[in-house]
Amino acid sequence: MSRALSPELARLIASHVFLHACMAGTRMAAPLLALRNGHSEAAVGVLLALFALTQVFLSLPAGRYADRHGLKRPIGIAVIAATLGGGLAVAFPIFPVLCLSALLTGGATGAASIALQRHVGRAAETPTELKQVFSWLAIGPAISNFVGPFSAGLVIDHGGFRLAFLLMAVLPLLSWYWVRTARELPPVARPAGAHAGKAWDLLREPMFRRLLMVNWLLSSCWDVHTFVVPLLGHERGLSASVIGTILGAFAVAGALVRVVLPMIAGYLKEWAVIAGAMGATALLFAVYPFMHSALAMGLCSVLLGVALGSVQPMVMSTLHQITPEHRHGEAVAMRMMAINASSVAMPMLFGLAGTFIGIAGVFWFVGAAVGLGSRGAWGLRSPGA
Repeated sequence: MSRALSPELARLIASHVFLHACMAGTRMAAPLLALRNGHSEAAVGVLLALFALTQVFLSLPAGRYADRHGLKRPIGIAVIAATLGGGLAVAFPIFPVLCLSALLTGGATGAASIALQRHVGRAAETPTELKQVFSWLAIGPAISNFVGPFSAGLVIDHGGFRLAFLLMAVLPLLSWYWVRTARELPPVARPAGAHAGKAWDLLREPMFRRLLMVNWLLSSCWDVHTFVVPLLGHERGLSASVIGTILGAFAVAGALVRVVLPMIAGYLKEWAVIAGAMGATALLFAVYPFMHSALAMGLCSVLLGVALGSVQPMVMSTLHQITPEHRHGEAVAMRMMAINASSVAMPMLFGLAGTFIGIAGVFWFVGAAVGLGSRGAWGLRSPGA
């Protein structure tokens, strides 16, 4: 792949956008329907957790499947599962079926992401190209997190929930349209004498273990920001629209930095970007609770978006350099499993911690953990250093 956004990579990004948008739109519409049908906030919390829960358990099998079968077959299965998830919600818009839709669309998105990340990583030929292609690919979820909820909300207001779920069921078919002509890469032959092994064997490698820990710390910061900012904004007396704008500024900054990264990837070292992002995040988390105005909180959110948005492409580039090529799918899957397990557990932990140490205390605790964990990023200097 060239340094520019190639037509093939653009088609893969479009495929990622439509499949991920199906899950993002369903994740917005299903809880809203559940609340309107009289279900409790606790039930809605369970429903939301199911979108990530499937990815925790299916990531490793999906990674192994991608290692064996490449790109199109895993995405084809993901398209069927996501379309089925949306279709079931159209036919039976009741809570148990919405839970099943959450499992199907969440699992489909995770499996497709693993196959796509493995494919573009293998297609890149140099460390610089790795950073570039993963920067481009990371733009997809940022777009779909806007497209999915926005389109679902628009259709709900004008046509009702069933029509919205129907739209979500159609989006994965568009994903297949874009990926169907993609060029499959040659299968990877296992090196002579290399045993299949278990995925957990990858954790014996110090570099891989260190990378997962660093990625988990930074991923937790996304969850902290998403969870704590609404509470902090409410405490400051900010309106819902202002709080939403602050969170939106964070997401937009994270997407924009990924647009810029491919242009400067040749001048960047993965470990330096990750270490810098951890230091900046620790500092911003330390000062965030002292920001009382919407403008100051918005500025902190933008800076956090830039710092955290730069991390995923660097993590994925490093991951593909430190793991054997025939096990890239498993490595990507283990990273996704760790992130989704965190997304299920951490909000509950943050809520519990907030009752004892306060909202500001959660920011400071996580910021201190990220600051101390930045030493791990310095230990990632070997690949391409």
